[in-house]
Amino acid sequence: MKRDIFQAIADPTRRAILVLVTSQALTPNAIAEQFDTTRQAVSKHIKILNECELLEQHKAGREIYYQLKIDKMKEIDKWLEQFKEHWENRFNQLDQVLINLKSLKK
Repeated sequence: MKRDIFQAIADPTRRAILVLVTSQALTPNAIAEQFDTTRQAVSKHIKILNECELLEQHKAGREIYYQLKIDKMKEIDKWLEQFKEHWENRFNQLDQVLINLKSLKK
């Protein structure tokens, strides 16, 4: 069963893992050291992120390294763009109302 990308990023621990692997590839142990939880719990989060194709993995010797798969994040950004445009329009309308109210007070 393929997991939904939005379910993956809904969890704060998984979002924190994504932030960690944004700048550099890390091993599961290096990721787990950043959290006050078990290595198993972090491994489950990594597995979910990997299933959602948010992480790339590569081997170096016996170690597996994970890093952010930026193309998948672009899909999220594209989906969010429709909401950004909507709210920008709403804020622009609000700005215009405030300008009109200020000019009425003068």
